[in-house]
Amino acid sequence: MRFTLRQLEIFVAIAQSGSASRAAERLALSQSATSTALAELERAYSQVLFDRVGKTLRLNDTGQWLLGRATELLDRAQELEDTLSTQSAVGPLRLGASLTIGNYLATLFVADFLKRHPASRVQLAVHNSTDIVAAVARFELDLGLVEGEVQHPDVVAEPWLHDELVVFAAPDHPLAAKARVSRAEVLACDWILREPGSGTRATLDHAFGSERQQLRVRLELEHTEAIKRAVEAGLGLGCISRLALRDAFRRGSLVPLPVQGLDLGRAFYLVRHQNKYVTGGLATLIEHIRAFTGDATSTDDIALAPVA
Repeated sequence: MRFTLRQLEIFVAIAQSGSASRAAERLALSQSATSTALAELERAYSQVLFDRVGKTLRLNDTGQWLLGRATELLDRAQELEDTLSTQSAVGPLRLGASLTIGNYLATLFVADFLKRHPASRVQLAVHNSTDIVAAVARFELDLGLVEGEVQHPDVVAEPWLHDELVVFAAPDHPLAAKARVSRAEVLACDWILREPGSGTRATLDHAFGSERQQLRVRLELEHTEAIKRAVEAGLGLGCISRLALRDAFRRGSLVPLPVQGLDLGRAFYLVRHQNKYVTGGLATLIEHIRAFTGDATSTDDIALAPVA
């Protein structure tokens, strides 16, 4: 066999980072050792795996073909290593979650998972849905949990939970006391919204259709708590998951607006690369996530401890 697992590990790190220097930092190697390992791998099979564009290395077709297979082989080797070391074969695992899921659900089931599997290790990355799907497609994450539709040719998405966005306002907003609110009325207001690329923004834009161009976006923020604070301060209307608004509605610091003819339902998905090898540890984590939410089909069915 003319390649080593170390060479494949270095190849994958370069493919994911885009340069030998960043891969070297990630693997705690010298840049020369990293470059040498890649050169030896390419020379052993008379194959070029990257297109050289300045200092950037971009996977060519051969490299793209190899990436999925190399990642699978490394995953299998890690699973074997964990088992032979008499450690629990449920880690390390790289989990990614969109901001709503990461802030309100993921930390709960990850904490429970680690209690049940104390020898395991889990890395949790929290970013918007587009970034999580892209990281899964690059094999940088073993599993992603995202909001809304997933459209990527290399990613498999499995429905997990139903969720609903809610348009909301400060209690003293002119629309707050109305039993029914029209689309025209909310389109005439200022808005505080999530950034483009987030699952929340995609769902809202889809719900408004061509009218989304009329949205008067005063401020875009990445975090739901910041949006809630801005709306409480009277800067405009917001629209985020009902999951994130439970306590604010209970306290009365924010109020929902019943907008007519606006479908804000969406789904949460579990996403993984279609060529991703599902290790025993990853299968255990997926099973745990589904078991943690139990028979719940909607985020409304999940009990969360109230925040004072």
